[in-house]
Amino acid sequence: MSSIDHYENFPVASWLCPKHLRPAVSALYHFARTADDLADEGQDPAHHRLEALGEYRADLQQCLSLSKTTSRRWPKVFGPLQGATAQHQLPAQPLLDLLDAFEQDVIYTSVGQGYRHRTELLDYCRRSANPVGRLMLHLYGVTDAPSLAQSDAICTALQLINFWQDRAEDLHRGRDYLPQGHSLKQELSFARALMLQGTPLVRRIKGRAGWELRAVVQGGLRILDKLDARVETADHKQLARPTLKKSDLLLIAWRCLRM
Repeated sequence: MSSIDHYENFPVASWLCPKHLRPAVSALYHFARTADDLADEGQDPAHHRLEALGEYRADLQQCLSLSKTTSRRWPKVFGPLQGATAQHQLPAQPLLDLLDAFEQDVIYTSVGQGYRHRTELLDYCRRSANPVGRLMLHLYGVTDAPSLAQSDAICTALQLINFWQDRAEDLHRGRDYLPQGHSLKQELSFARALMLQGTPLVRRIKGRAGWELRAVVQGGLRILDKLDARVETADHKQLARPTLKKSDLLLIAWRCLRM
């Protein structure tokens, strides 16, 4: 798995990904990326976004049924996804969960609703982040319960880190993911604990994929280091997204080796 520029929560088919899995990973990424754009991009009102996501969901159901009828609006998304589904027997629930999360984003933004409790936020992450890891583990043939739980911990941590590094932008969009009564410092510590909880998974994933997962984990932890340092000296509502410099990448590589 590796981080990307636009839809940070999903891996891309990097050179570390086995060649035979790259088409499936790419198909999954474009499915998630397009749905995220329907929920977030442009100036359409909420009801138009929800209508589009409803149409997208119907095309997904058709795709999962392996129907010969292809999507009229998104053939370049659902054609490759149907091929990946047929080849790898992709589970339906993680894909449906992702759409649930995108729809929730639209609804919460339209009414200016935030998250009252951490449990609500974690339920959102269960649908917005954890499906990514579960789909990737499925492609690698890893299905045991401990691995799935550790993957969920890593993916939820990555989602939370993404929220906290993009807090200023999310507030501008009318979204506040910070649970009421919680400080950002608390949530950074919670995300770190979750990430560490999932780290044993890197030793269970073999080959290049295991090294890529190490880089994802250590990259997330390095971002947390930078956010921890900034939150001590700045208004967390105005925090700029941290950037990883060459020195950070060298540190991440060293930490990956030590894992």
